[in-house]
Amino acid sequence: MAAKSLTIQDLSITLIEPSPTQKKIISNHLESLGVSRSQWFQEGSSCLESLKTSFKPDLIISAMYLPDMSGTELVQSLKNDPDLDSIPFMLISSEISDYYLEPIRQAGVVAILPKPFDLNELRNALYATVDFLEPDTDALEDFDIEELRVLLVDDSLSARKHIIRILNSLGIENITETINGKEAIDQLESDFFNLIVTDYNMPEMDGRELIDYVRGQSNQSSIPVLMVTSDSENSHLAGIKQSGISAICDKPFEPKMVISLIKKILSSSSHVI
Repeated sequence: MAAKSLTIQDLSITLIEPSPTQKKIISNHLESLGVSRSQWFQEGSSCLESLKTSFKPDLIISAMYLPDMSGTELVQSLKNDPDLDSIPFMLISSEISDYYLEPIRQAGVVAILPKPFDLNELRNALYATVDFLEPDTDALEDFDIEELRVLLVDDSLSARKHIIRILNSLGIENITETINGKEAIDQLESDFFNLIVTDYNMPEMDGRELIDYVRGQSNQSSIPVLMVTSDSENSHLAGIKQSGISAICDKPFEPKMVISLIKKILSSSSHVI
């Protein structure tokens, strides 16, 4: 296996935090982990302007509440800009409401850390960033990845782009996108796939209904299914975990976790090429 050339000490980081005290705390943690290249902004707009005219960092870390915008608005601005949407994003916030956090999860971020956070949480988030920027391309070398056909089902464009970027980095290029279970069924009835990657909460037909159809009515009933969702602890998923899905992964997720789950799924599936 090829060794990673990128380490967390190599990361260049842009921090957006209005509080000088919080900035100092976060910077001290970064320095204790060997991260020396960082720049600080107190407002989202000044950061966005800088990103358009200067170098792009390896990671953006932001608070939820900024003087001129929210962390949600910031990440949406990043994801809507083709020149900036590939920059990994991490939120550090004391916010616990799903109402505010769910759009961040759906946008495709590398981590959401609480305030306060401990050093290990930050270290793991930085490792997830390295995995995102430089994934383990040898992880799936035993499979004919170039021929793998993936059906991706998620109503969030940002989430789909994030997942596609990770799959592409592994050499998986043959990906069909759909926005809900109904569209996915139409694809399953007309084409063959080796893997389904699906969200849970979607309009018209959600992930549970899709899996019920796949397992009970589809001519591809044995196809492995990876569910990527922010509701992994939801009681509604209990039945799916027992009978329908091959694996489940949280949003936000660590790329190495997705790689590990896909490898496990492909290794145990007779449906795979």
